[in-house]
Amino acid sequence: MSKTALLVIDMVYDFANPNGLVYYPQNEEILPRIKKLIDKCREKDLLIIFVVDSHRPGKYDAELEAVRKHCIHGTGGDEIMPCLGYNEKTDFIVTKRRYSSFYGTDLDLILREHKIENVIVCGTKTNCCIRSTVHDAYFKNYKVIVPKNCVATNSDVINQVHLTDIDKYYGAVLTEKELFNKLDGGEL
Repeated sequence: MSKTALLVIDMVYDFANPNGLVYYPQNEEILPRIKKLIDKCREKDLLIIFVVDSHRPGKYDAELEAVRKHCIHGTGGDEIMPCLGYNEKTDFIVTKRRYSSFYGTDLDLILREHKIENVIVCGTKTNCCIRSTVHDAYFKNYKVIVPKNCVATNSDVINQVHLTDIDKYYGAVLTEKELFNKLDGGEL
């Protein structure tokens, strides 16, 4: 059993579809690269976890006080992008209401039950949800890998600044080729 899991963060309709409430073109651009990464991870029998930002309709949610309304459960905005190929038999879905995939969820429990030591983190928003998840993974002693062409936010400059910090302090930021070489070489 692999000790590595892939976390696909917030690649849902509202973030990645042009008609979504908080759509950025960068999110749509990374979809094919994330799909390729998912396929590679399936080939290597890695645990795949889709983390979904989802907010309760008509209920108070502090996160929605600070940002635009998005990913309201029941509207379709929190649905995983179909092109990514979620597999209900093998994949997990973790629902979150805050930036970090760990805060208030059972993600850490799922990872520990599967004896995961390394997490590959991809998706959106590098400056919020990716970075918060990376921080929490690091502080929970997971080895963090971020494939730099599989994360995005609404500004390429902001994206690069956060990737630089992640690479320096919290984990490894790798190219697709570097990551695939590690997966093929059995290093993860």
